[in-house]
Amino acid sequence: MLGTRAAPHPQTRPPAGGGAAVGRGRHARRKGGWSPSGRFLLRAAVVTAALTAVGAVLGLVRDQILAGYFGAGAETDAFLVAWTVPEFASTLLIEDAMALILVPAFSRALARRAGTLFGDPVRALVRTTLPRLVLTVAAVAALLVALAPLLVSALAPGLPDPQLAVDCTRLTATCVLSFALAGYCSAALRAHGSFLPPAAIYVAYNVGIIGTTLVLREPFGVRSAAAGVAVGGVLMVLVQAPSLLRELRTRPVPKEEPRSVPAGDGRLLVLGMIAPVVVFALSRQSQILVERFLASPLPAGAISHLNYAQKVAQMPMILSLMLCTVSFPVVARALAAGDAEAARRRVERDLLLAAVVVLIGASTVIAAAPQIVEILFQRGAFDRADTAATAAVMRVYALGLLGQTMVGALVRCYFSAARPLWYPAAAMGAGLAATAVTGAVGARVWGAAGIAGANALGITLTAVLLLSGAHRQTVPVDARRLGEGLLRLATAGAWATGAGWLCSVLVGTPVLSLAVAAVVVVCVFVLFVACAAKAPEIPPLPRSPRRRTPHARTGRAASSAAEASPVGGDVPLDRRRLR
Repeated sequence: MLGTRAAPHPQTRPPAGGGAAVGRGRHARRKGGWSPSGRFLLRAAVVTAALTAVGAVLGLVRDQILAGYFGAGAETDAFLVAWTVPEFASTLLIEDAMALILVPAFSRALARRAGTLFGDPVRALVRTTLPRLVLTVAAVAALLVALAPLLVSALAPGLPDPQLAVDCTRLTATCVLSFALAGYCSAALRAHGSFLPPAAIYVAYNVGIIGTTLVLREPFGVRSAAAGVAVGGVLMVLVQAPSLLRELRTRPVPKEEPRSVPAGDGRLLVLGMIAPVVVFALSRQSQILVERFLASPLPAGAISHLNYAQKVAQMPMILSLMLCTVSFPVVARALAAGDAEAARRRVERDLLLAAVVVLIGASTVIAAAPQIVEILFQRGAFDRADTAATAAVMRVYALGLLGQTMVGALVRCYFSAARPLWYPAAAMGAGLAATAVTGAVGARVWGAAGIAGANALGITLTAVLLLSGAHRQTVPVDARRLGEGLLRLATAGAWATGAGWLCSVLVGTPVLSLAVAAVVVVCVFVLFVACAAKAPEIPPLPRSPRRRTPHARTGRAASSAAEASPVGGDVPLDRRRLR
């Protein structure tokens, strides 16, 4: 039976945020390292993925409720402008920046705790950092509440009802504090080897939004959804706080506690030494800000159509990135062991596998977009015209899904090194600039679809830049070979899209039409890939006809073992210790 945490060996160091652990399992123990077994990581990944899927489904239910109650008009546009605050806050305070700052800090504190007779470095770290964090983010939240009118006018100057957006923004601004606390708990729990509570936070978040909207819809309208964001943020903290308190109490009260943490951890938290990660995350999230800014002068409903289309179209991308998330710890450990070649092979194969998943999903979305939107949203205030507009935007969004997946996967290569690099932030900035420039032109000509096209162009440019620069970075990805493989898969996706669309228009019922299109897309895609020449990265290593020396056979055996190691397999942290 799966529990809630993985207990590290008393003399070993917990993971620095790479793997996922949800239960107790058998671990490989090394001096100075903590490494769970491959089977244990697989079980942990399955449970984490299941909770993530539940959260995504609840998010879809949340969007269905918003569409059914408020449609795709001025009310929903006002709420989505206010929703910009939690979208930015979750990226900075939960998903990227907070985790990359705090997980290493807690890991070092846990390592020091194992060899400390007096005092607890973990509690000292909490006592030093948590009050500062609370005071800082509480001040930011209060500032956002006070400056909500200015924020709304800057984000969406063309809204028909700006006061409604201001009211919603003041409610959603409270999530800055709750998200910071949730991110803090998540980072601390991951460092302790506990991953089940952090994986459940988006389930709690969406439950809070759905429940509050259903209860308060009649008196408050769309403001009830904004209040639900505030309630959901509190639930994200409550679902993790008991587990964190148990972790902090696992060690008896020490006789003498240190008064402060080492200066290194303090500088890490105060100065923000992961500025490249923060800039990258902000730039990537700013794509939504640019979209809503450009869509605000368009007719009412444009922002809503963009939102619904994006949320559904990104489902294949989220599923494909799960594969890279699971194997990310393997890449990081290979780099730590100095085996860049093993990391390269793993990354290239993961990228191709993720591309297969996202291209099949994108082909299905493009082929049957009207049917998908009709099944999910066409009810209540969301009418047939909204379905047609959302489906058109969704098809354009899907063109950038491969770029989205490549960016999400490749950036892990850059940030798996000990020192974060600025190149991903620069590439994301170039993509954001392309989105803004082309979106300003596209919005005037094609409306919301033009903005979606600009998004696809910008993220694809970022993916190309990251791929072209990867060979000079920590993981020397072969951009040429990988690009050839991706081009072959994209060609298969194009044929599958055409076949799926042709079959979908021949079937009248939306559900049956979607099912037929999905089956045809998968069959045509697989058939094309099977008949075409294989990508250079997929076949096994070629066998040489010449006789190998014992040294060569030994090297090949080691290489094959590294290549065949399962996701989550152990990679030595220090090769010298194995001699």
